[in-house]
Amino acid sequence: MKVLIPSPLHSYTGERWVDADGTTLAELLADLDRRYPGIRFRVVDEQDRLRGHMRFFVNSEQIFDLYHPLRPSDEVVLVQALSGG
Repeated sequence: MKVLIPSPLHSYTGERWVDADGTTLAELLADLDRRYPGIRFRVVDEQDRLRGHMRFFVNSEQIFDLYHPLRPSDEVVLVQALSGG
């Protein structure tokens, strides 16, 4: 499936859109990490929770559960929130 990678993580992928496989978001992240080592740690913390500044959207719907089921036709968008003042 197609995955949109936020600009701050392009150093891992070298591309804006990448392909990845998985039947859940957790599996998708594992596949992304196999293809682009280190990217998963930027999205998920040591307790397997989404980092506070990361958001997942599947087919334009925000998803919070790493075990949310995915279909090969889904479009996944990772968004990295900006903070500061």
